[in-house]
This record gives sequence, structure tokens and C-alpha cells, in this order.
Amino acid sequence: MARKFVLGIDFGTHCARVLAVEARTGRKAASASADYTGGEAGVFLDPRDELVARQHPRDWVRSMTRAINAALKRGQKSGLGFSRENIIGIGVAATGSTPLPLDRAGTPLAFRGEFAKNLNAYAWLWKDHSSWAEAQEITEKARVIRPGYLSMYGGTYSPEWFWAKVLRCARIAPRVFNAADTWAEASDYIPALLTKNTAAGQIKRNICAAGHKAMFHRAWAGYPDREFLNKFDNGLVALRNNLPNVAHASNEPAGFLSRQWARKFGLKSGIPVAMGALDAHCAAVGAGVRPGRLVKILDAASSDLTVAPRALRIKSIPGIPGVVEDSVIPGLIGIESGQAAVGEIFDWFLRTAGPGDTDREALSREAGRLKPGQSGLLALDWNNGNRSVLMDTRLSGLILGQSLRTTPAEIYRALIEATAFGARVIIERMTRHRLNVEEVVFAGGITASNDLLLQIYADVLGRPIRLAQDSEAAALGAAIFASVVAGREAGGFATVQEAQARMCRIQPRVFQPKENNRQVYNELYKAFLALHNALGGIDRRAELGWVMKKLLELKKSRLEAPAAVVPERMRAAL
Repeated sequence: MARKFVLGIDFGTHCARVLAVEARTGRKAASASADYTGGEAGVFLDPRDELVARQHPRDWVRSMTRAINAALKRGQKSGLGFSRENIIGIGVAATGSTPLPLDRAGTPLAFRGEFAKNLNAYAWLWKDHSSWAEAQEITEKARVIRPGYLSMYGGTYSPEWFWAKVLRCARIAPRVFNAADTWAEASDYIPALLTKNTAAGQIKRNICAAGHKAMFHRAWAGYPDREFLNKFDNGLVALRNNLPNVAHASNEPAGFLSRQWARKFGLKSGIPVAMGALDAHCAAVGAGVRPGRLVKILDAASSDLTVAPRALRIKSIPGIPGVVEDSVIPGLIGIESGQAAVGEIFDWFLRTAGPGDTDREALSREAGRLKPGQSGLLALDWNNGNRSVLMDTRLSGLILGQSLRTTPAEIYRALIEATAFGARVIIERMTRHRLNVEEVVFAGGITASNDLLLQIYADVLGRPIRLAQDSEAAALGAAIFASVVAGREAGGFATVQEAQARMCRIQPRVFQPKENNRQVYNELYKAFLALHNALGGIDRRAELGWVMKKLLELKKSRLEAPAAVVPERMRAAL
């Protein structure tokens, strides 16, 4: 019997990636990526508002086309018996919330001449925070008249999410807003495009984006009710009328590959295309997420995902912005949290605040020679606000304890530690609400060959850290959904868990916590929590005078050990 293959397509912040794998084993036949060419690395910015971040849907289409064609050509050279004729399913992952305004036919407004240069007619990228005031307004009003709407979001609605962005558009760009018959998430638009179901009333909505970003819940018949939306803008009611009352899990088909797209790629028409899902959720599936295992996707930001049995009846967790049934793995409760910046903090330091002649590897080596607490520094990971558990985009970063002898390596290590402390806050919040987190699996670009970061996280979290085998976890997760919608008879699987068991791989290497480091980090974490709670508004009467003294005390205790760290460039000079 000929081998069967599936495609997973991942629409990221800067490029589209395609992974072709054998449907029954997950063996990689080929992969390819294509950068978005518009804006700055695919992101359109507004010099008048640093919170704006948009994408042009044309970049999605062009990059997807290039990446799929490249992957298909490479697959034929893989030696695995790959054939375009033997592709049985397609899955889609995309960033979110990244809503796009569409006309009645499902054409993006950005494709129309009158809106070609209007950023408000583009897709509002996940990291666009320009709607922070609208998010705050939605939160305040919901707390009074619809508190249930916030329960699944930890009590706060985010400016990164659907309704805040749509409301912002209605207020600053009424021409764009009034021209749109509907708005669709990137993870809904792409499957609709591939299956030729883009008309405003035909686009199916995935439970992943709808539930985690757009206040969708079966308990209130779908999206927020019209009375609530009318409190903000009557135009939201018209939009609500064009949204369905059902949302679908990613083990269901969005439709079937149209003849037009089949010809473009040399594939058979009628191939099932899975419902889309958020890229982080797909990455968690591709990294083998299951009850007791938290998957942390580390790139520019961080997304933390786990699942729980429905029997636990977890409805909400304060400060955890996402508790939705069927959103990650159908049949389980999906829990999403994360940090607004991780890799971007390190990039910022190297690009802006670090020494111009220092590369990341050299800085990591120097930072790795330091012991926990030796720098005397403590940082907060809020350079892009706090996603969890404070859920406040208007917070900013901090580095405390600097002296005239502070080195770049010390600051760099303190920034890594800060992101690990932020991750610990999230996990401790989860475990206090009946979620068991036995192990943490990392996926994402910045974890590759970054032993320093992984060991610091193991020491801070007090849990073993493992790595997903596949560096393209989001595309693999999308491919897993593709294998499920294809079904057993076609050569795929019946359930997501069955597919994961055969298609997901975890690296054998494990980073275990080191007890000596763990003890020091426990002391530093107490200081971190004091800053976190005081500056984050939880404990407004906190006394912080002891924090600097504690840092100095820990620094002194660590420096009593022999051999202070000498930066490489200084050793070379000596």
C-alpha cells in the first residue's frame, strides 16, 4: 500500500512554514518556509503609534504558495515514497488573535483599491496592543453586567483579542469598519480560502480562536449577546449577526481543497482541510501535550498550554487567560497562558542595550559561568506588559541591583532568570487550582542549543525540562489534525491522541533541577514576587526596602566562592 502524507501549514509572525510528513508515523518528508515581504519582516508598523502591528493577507497567500510548492518539490526527493497524489489531508495553524476585515464575498478589504494603504483594513496582528483602552472598557463593563464572560479569561479581557480590536477599528476607522461584512481570524480565513468557502456567511469558526479570544461559549449560545455588544457600538451587533452560533474543533474538516488551489499545487481536489487553530495550540499538540504535561512554546513571546480531563470541571482560573473545552485536544479542557515577551527581551538587550561587539553565544558563555545570585540583579519580564497572571499590557520592564561594575553578561542572565520567574508564577497559579504540572516540554526557536536557558528554567521551576524533537512543532500539530480529518480509512488516525502517540517525539535529554541552584532561586523568587505583587498592583502597601539588601546578601554569599567571572573580551586583553 502506498504511503500517505499530510501537510501542516503554520502562519507565523514573520513567515509561512510548511511541513510534509508521513500520515501514520510523522516521519518528515520535507519542509519549507517563505518570509512575508511586506512591512518590516512581514509586520506593518505605524510611526505614530508604537502599539500598532498589522499584516497584509497578500503576504499570507504568496508565502503559503511559495512554501507549499517548495516543500512538495523537496518531498519528491526525500526517498520516502512521497507523492503529491498521496497527500490525504491539510492542516492550518496561524497566529491569533489576528482578525481580518472581509466584504460580503469574503475578499479582504486590504485587496480593494480604496483601502490598499489603510493599515486599519489589514489584519490586526496578535501583538497589536493599540486597543488597550477598548479592552479595559470591555473588562469593566463585563464585570458589571456579564461577569460570566470574563470567567474563562481569568477576569480580564486583553487588547490582543478579537472584540477589543474590532471595537478599536469601529472608533478610529469607521469607513473600514462599515465596509466589512464580517471579520475572520487568520486561522479561519486560510482554511476558508483553500476550500473556497470565504463568503461572509459560510466561513466556519474554530473553537480555539473563538473560545480563547472572542468570548465564545456554548453556555451563552456562541459569541456575546447583542445587548452586551450594543453597550459599546451598534456596529458590533451587526457583526454579531453575521457570526455563527457554533464553533468547531480542529478534528473536524473546514471543507475540501478547491479545484483552483489543487491545480496551483498539483494536488488532488477534494482533500480534506482541517479546521484551523492557533499556532501555539498546534505547537502544544505537536509537542505531545497531555494531562500533567505543560508545553511551553518559547519564541518572541511565550505560550503555555496544558489540558485537563472534563471531570475536573475547571471553568476558570484567575489570571490565566484561557480555559476552553475542546480547544487544544477535543474532549479535554484546554488551558492557555503565557508571557508577552521572552525572546524579544533578549533580542532587545542585544540590539539596543548590550555591547555592540557581543554576540549571543559569547554572552551566554559568560553568563553561564555565573552562579545563581552572583550578579546581584533581579529583573521583571514586563518589557511588553504582563499577559499572565496580572493581565496588564501597561506594565514595563525593570532591572534592579545594578552597580558601576555590572556586566552585560550579568544583565543577560538576570533577564533569562526573570522570564523563568514569570513562568513559575503561572505554573504556581495553575497548580493552586487543581491542575497537575509534572513536567514541562519546551518547543520553539529560542530553545535550540540554549542549555543555559533550559537549566535556569529547570532550577527555577523545580521540574524536569524536556524538548520537543521537532523544531516545527506548530506545523506538526497542524499535520496531526490533517491526519485525523483524513481518517483511518484514508491512512490517518481516528483521534488526536492516537495520532500524537505515533507522530510526536520528545528528545531523550532531560534538564533536571540542581538542588543548590534551586535553593538560591527560591530566595530570589521571594524577592521577585515582592516586586511582582507591589508593582503589579496586587499589594499596594508592600515594603520593598529589603529587596536590594537581599540581592546584595545573595551576591556576597556567591562571590565568596573562588574565581569571579571575567568577560571573554577582557581575558583576551589580559
